[in-house]
Amino acid sequence: MKSTKVLITGAGGFLGRYIARELIKKNYQVFSFSRSEYSHLRTLGVTQRQGDLKNYDDVKNALAGMDAVIHTASLVGMWGHYKDFYTTNVTGTENILKAMKELGIKKLVYTSTPSVVFGRESLCGVDESTPYPGRYLTYYALTKAIAERMVLRANGDDGVNGLCVVALRPHLIFGPGDMNIVPRVIEAQKKGRLKIIGDGENLVDVLYVENAAAAHVMALEKLEFNHPIAGRAYFLGQGPVKLWDFTNTILKKAGLPIVTKKMSLKKAYAIGFIIESILKIFRIYNVHPPMTRFVALQLGKSHYFSHHNLEVDLGYLPIISIEEGIDRLFASHKS
Repeated sequence: MKSTKVLITGAGGFLGRYIARELIKKNYQVFSFSRSEYSHLRTLGVTQRQGDLKNYDDVKNALAGMDAVIHTASLVGMWGHYKDFYTTNVTGTENILKAMKELGIKKLVYTSTPSVVFGRESLCGVDESTPYPGRYLTYYALTKAIAERMVLRANGDDGVNGLCVVALRPHLIFGPGDMNIVPRVIEAQKKGRLKIIGDGENLVDVLYVENAAAAHVMALEKLEFNHPIAGRAYFLGQGPVKLWDFTNTILKKAGLPIVTKKMSLKKAYAIGFIIESILKIFRIYNVHPPMTRFVALQLGKSHYFSHHNLEVDLGYLPIISIEEGIDRLFASHKS
């Protein structure tokens, strides 16, 4: 497989660039597909193809000549227009699947999210048999669930059009280059806005980015029609850890005071509901609200998962510990 051509959607993003780096280390020919060109991908030696996931012709042109696809690109957010989430996360994935079938590309590693099974209750050590909830509190989770089910249905050796797919659900990825989780936590604490939601004892999975990338590459290399991972979704994470202990470790490393102020989950959820209601009334969608119902539950409830199936079926175990990952994150800040 040394000469395999792999296209990564969203390679300019946080996880995508690490997957690209991992593939290049293994002498794959790596291509990216995104709307922009990225200097760091050019430096890595990635061949970049520009276009829009929502445009089928762009997708088909980008996939031409590929042997496999790793689809990490998605619209992530806790608020916004349903149409925006749907066209990127669902239509974009639909375009990937259609183009793969037309071009005869068999292998797809799809980056999903544990949010596809998160409703309103804590998830404590659950496995992949956990059903999709009846209702979602965010369009991101809803559209990712629609896309994940579409991907898994596409698996099957039905001759010419058969695809071989696997969906990975990485949880709370952190590491050097993260522009989302850790920077937002640090910024919120600097402004004095950070509060522990609930009793502070809730447990979560986190995941160091190099481990996430390694799992994607391992899945690509093992993916075959007769392999146990084909047609299945897997939780991907490390832990569990206490969310607020992890948060305070990050704050200490950043030279900031730890968070001690608390707010009840019930109050945070109510505030989220009020903010969402106001935003809906005035049709304001292009903002990052300070609280939503989904965010309140994510901060106050437990959400960690069994990794047994991934360990057994893929043989995957994290290489870099959470502690070492945090050290690497802040070492990169100093350099």
